[in-house]
Amino acid sequence: MKIAVLGAGVIGVTTAYELAKDGHEVVVIDRLSEAASETSFANAGLVAPGHAYTWASPKAPRILLRSLMDESAALRFKPSLDPQLWWWTYLFLKNCTAEAAKINTKRKVHLCMYSQKQLDGLIKETGINHHRVEGGLMYLYRSQESFDRGARNSSILSDEGLNIRPVSAKEAAVLDPSLEAVKDKFKGALYCPSDESGDARVFTQALAKLSTEKYGVEFRYNSEILGFETSGGKVTTAKLSNGSVNADAFVMCLGVFSPQLSKQLGTRLPIYPIKGYSVTLPIEGSNNVPRFGGVDEDNLTAYARFGNRFRVTATAEFAGFDKSHRPSDYSHMLKSIKELFPDAANYDKPDYWAGLRPMTPEGTPIFGRGKFDNLYFNTGHGHIGWTMSCGSGRITADLIAGKTPAIDLTGMELNPRAA
Repeated sequence: MKIAVLGAGVIGVTTAYELAKDGHEVVVIDRLSEAASETSFANAGLVAPGHAYTWASPKAPRILLRSLMDESAALRFKPSLDPQLWWWTYLFLKNCTAEAAKINTKRKVHLCMYSQKQLDGLIKETGINHHRVEGGLMYLYRSQESFDRGARNSSILSDEGLNIRPVSAKEAAVLDPSLEAVKDKFKGALYCPSDESGDARVFTQALAKLSTEKYGVEFRYNSEILGFETSGGKVTTAKLSNGSVNADAFVMCLGVFSPQLSKQLGTRLPIYPIKGYSVTLPIEGSNNVPRFGGVDEDNLTAYARFGNRFRVTATAEFAGFDKSHRPSDYSHMLKSIKELFPDAANYDKPDYWAGLRPMTPEGTPIFGRGKFDNLYFNTGHGHIGWTMSCGSGRITADLIAGKTPAIDLTGMELNPRAA
């Protein structure tokens, strides 16, 4: 069967790889000039089942309201006249109950753990080098109150089988010696030894290259998808800015751009772009680089090492499709990370970037089919798409093959959530 995968980010490329392994003829279509040029370009790089909590929680409404008056907040809600924002916000607030947060977090961590196993198998199968750092991730808490709360909340993950445990500041410094000099700045940490990190862009581009060389996957770059042709309950053609592609089936992996195109096909997707900021710094011989990545939880600032680079990411901003940024946007995140790792990198040579996370109100992605029998969705992975990517690609390939996926997709299939 010929299958067109729409989107060449980490979700689209892992999906294409799994479909090609199953014996399908695969073509990947993307409007940009190479794979991983949008959300996957410079994300946090954490493969983090230990951070699979849903954003929709009982405390989230207060955080959103407070952000209206605090420009330095890690979560920034910027009201606009965009009806998609208000529809999405309404659905998000409906999920901000304790029971919904528990259900959605469980679904997320199941998908994350399954996907990490798929990632591990893929790396062993292909030998891809993406600056992988195994050994765990460290979730640091600066106050006793936040540490106690984090330890309590982690039970929802450990109850689902994830190995995550609280450690003292002293123990955290033993696990990661880079914390020894600053262990007085935090009260404790959650340590998840199975979590890891790696460069999503390097991984995606290497997998795209391998998919072509080994399985003949075709990548059509610089090809904007303008619309579709349909017939008899099926999508027959993707109309492009430079031609068209006919296929037996289509998979939408377009992240934040999925709602616009799916609307043409009669499906309304509850996905909204949430802007995040990252800065990548050269290590340049610095002598106290973190052993492995993690998150400064009180400032919601993530960090990871990729070879000779150190990346810091932060902020969730409701700003529509605006990806503009200025150095002052990075002041708070850099200040907080310098306090923890003053000698980790050359902070005088920042490489700034901002990208858009495709968030659903529940925090879980969207799988399955809409109104057309041969159009499948694998989109809306939010802030943790790198973690979910390999599992999501395998799930989609199984759905197309008519197989039952390895994990329960309750609450993640399209039909119950489409409007």
